[in-house]
Amino acid sequence: MRTFFGFEDHNSGYRQETLAGVTTFVTLSYIIVVNPAILSAAGIPREASMTATILSAIFGTLLMGVYARRPFAVAPYMGENAFIAYTVVQTLGYSWQTALASIFISGVLFTILTVTGLRSWLAKALPASLKYSFSAGIGLFLAFIGFNDMGVVALGVEGAPVRMGDISQLPVLLSICGLLLVTVFLALRIPGAILAGILATTAAFILAGIVPLPQSVIGMPPSLSPVFLQIDFQGALTWGFIGVITSVLVMDFVDTMGTLIGLSSRANLLDEEENLPEIEKPMLVDALSTVAASLFGTTTTGVYIESAAGIEQGGKTGFTAVVVAALFACALFLSPVLTIVPAGAYGPALVVVGMLMLQPAAKLDFGDYSELMPAFLTIALMIFTFNIGVGITAGFIAYAAIKVLTGRASEVRAGMWVLAALSLTFYLFYPYHP
Repeated sequence: MRTFFGFEDHNSGYRQETLAGVTTFVTLSYIIVVNPAILSAAGIPREASMTATILSAIFGTLLMGVYARRPFAVAPYMGENAFIAYTVVQTLGYSWQTALASIFISGVLFTILTVTGLRSWLAKALPASLKYSFSAGIGLFLAFIGFNDMGVVALGVEGAPVRMGDISQLPVLLSICGLLLVTVFLALRIPGAILAGILATTAAFILAGIVPLPQSVIGMPPSLSPVFLQIDFQGALTWGFIGVITSVLVMDFVDTMGTLIGLSSRANLLDEEENLPEIEKPMLVDALSTVAASLFGTTTTGVYIESAAGIEQGGKTGFTAVVVAALFACALFLSPVLTIVPAGAYGPALVVVGMLMLQPAAKLDFGDYSELMPAFLTIALMIFTFNIGVGITAGFIAYAAIKVLTGRASEVRAGMWVLAALSLTFYLFYPYHP
């Protein structure tokens, strides 16, 4: 086992890797509650979605540890889940079963792209400015949803789409306190700050009589049957759905590539050329886990940036990921507690995650407008159209167009032209209706 995980190559051991795995899980475990809460907006049964979320995390993270041998946790992505719930289902009007078909198809395509090497080629074609904007835009999108869940932001009237909510209401005040509490925990570097804040805010809702106490602490996992294999391929076989599949494809490979390189850098796993050796392995894990996630009944999975917490604790090998997977398995039996968490408790978590995702925006070059405007359009249109796909595809098209119009077409790589062309299909087939 020691040789298999290569502890001797990384100056590591079971104790250090176990601590790293526990740290990563505690930091990441908010997804068990938050992912089903977001997907419930699409009509996906929340309890079954929780089971699907955990099973997807177990599958992907265990495969990451045993096959790719990297200390990275895999779980349903934030951002992609919001895209499916609020854009594909609520805005475009597709059923969640049809939306899951886009996850399955993108996972299969990713597997093919990864095995053939095309996925790495496309990822390398992305300019850094757009990579930064994706993170910032999705972060603000999630923050907006979080403020709405908290009751701080509410729907407005014609001419003023949003307004401040009624902050005199007790649930809203408790949510605001929850946001402050999570922020304080983060500032104090408390492990699992987000989860701790969710649990503390939930406890406050219980003490206030807003949420009932759970009947038990430990119980059997909720049935997976309402979402298991519930994929509608027939509904996905339309021209209009091409834009959805394209958006899912783009978001997943951008998130995965950026996260893999960033985490590997912090773990000192990159080679002298700043490349991750055998990067195809974690990328293949990402692709296969996305296919599995759609079958379980949840959205795109991938490597989580929260894995950095475990890396900071000394996680260097796949054993860290194995520990995380084992802890997710234990969480299956804590559903009676996890399913009572109200929107007012996980709303602050979305706001905080959104804040943390803004960090890459500081790297944008505000002196180069051919780079800045595509990035700005990506961020702004994600939020103001309430559609992540619109922001991403608009950024691709704008980048290629502005570079051509400013005489800098040579800066656009071949893969970027492919992405821009694919993005045009999003607007060609987008169902323009209120």
